[in-house]
Amino acid sequence: MTETMDISITKAAESKISQVDLDNPQFGKVYSDHMFIADYADGEWKDLRIVPYGNINISPANTTLHYASTIFEGLKANRSANGDVLVFRPEANAKRMQESAVRMCMPPVPQELFMGALDELLRLDSQWVPSAPGTALYIRPFQLAMDPYIGIRPSDTYQFLIITGPVGAYYAEPVKVKIETNYTRAAKGGTGFAKTGGNYAAALKPAVDAQKEGFNQLIWTDAKTHEYVEESGTMNLMFIKNDTLLTAPTGDTILRGITRDSIIQLAKDKGMKVEERPIKVTEVIESIKDGSMQEAFGAGTAATVAQIKMIHHEGTDYNLPPVEGWKYSTDFLDTLNKIKTGAIPDPHSWIHKI
Repeated sequence: MTETMDISITKAAESKISQVDLDNPQFGKVYSDHMFIADYADGEWKDLRIVPYGNINISPANTTLHYASTIFEGLKANRSANGDVLVFRPEANAKRMQESAVRMCMPPVPQELFMGALDELLRLDSQWVPSAPGTALYIRPFQLAMDPYIGIRPSDTYQFLIITGPVGAYYAEPVKVKIETNYTRAAKGGTGFAKTGGNYAAALKPAVDAQKEGFNQLIWTDAKTHEYVEESGTMNLMFIKNDTLLTAPTGDTILRGITRDSIIQLAKDKGMKVEERPIKVTEVIESIKDGSMQEAFGAGTAATVAQIKMIHHEGTDYNLPPVEGWKYSTDFLDTLNKIKTGAIPDPHSWIHKI
């Protein structure tokens, strides 16, 4: 448990929780009573405070509005059977947010500030952590530039905020995806590994176009040749081929996923062969056709594990074997959910108890 920090608290006059169905929360639609805010100016983070959830005031000339100077993280808290609030690998999120900050020329949030703010906010809003199967409290830390300045330079002032809200399943069933070979999500030397808002804004049009065609998500390919698969929308991409776990290596163009890292560790714990290597589109398609591709799935905080039942490429649908028979991704999801809720031991010290 993180030591309590000097954080001022202004409590909401009345909780909104009685208006929320915590057993069936909609993803990204409902927010808890309070939020954390810290200001950065003159080289330091200060004025740490928890206030009632609400709008923030910014100048029309705000740097973030014009130049997308913003980064964020996503993680979850779960309720254990005995009522404890358990957060999955928050230190990893704190580290990744620092890496994003460096790439985006922003002052990194110290880990002790990240963790202290998280602890204090979740203690105050602990009643918002749902307990129904498949639910969790989604946690969104984010940082934005605050200078009222229209000009291309790093901001001198920033805010770091954390908001939370109860959520249900991100995907209700296995997904259909399309391999994208026209648009590009990220290129070498760019910001693909950072969780910055501009990456996701640029991906909206091709994703929406794919949804209109009946697909849930895209599989992004490399910017130079479109010959190699990279990641899938909000998730890292993983395959089971000949009982081996395959996934593309992280780098400039692929987010260093915390769920991805956790699944790789679980696979190694089980003695499973793991290959982190470039994966060609042709290998994916041919292995589905010859039957060596057993499973395909996305791994990320929102969905944890999203099984892929069909992959579309250049006008053709390629169906994977029936999901009901999948053992690997189903086991990864079950194991992670049990670790997150304290139902089984946590051998890698991933759980942070509030």
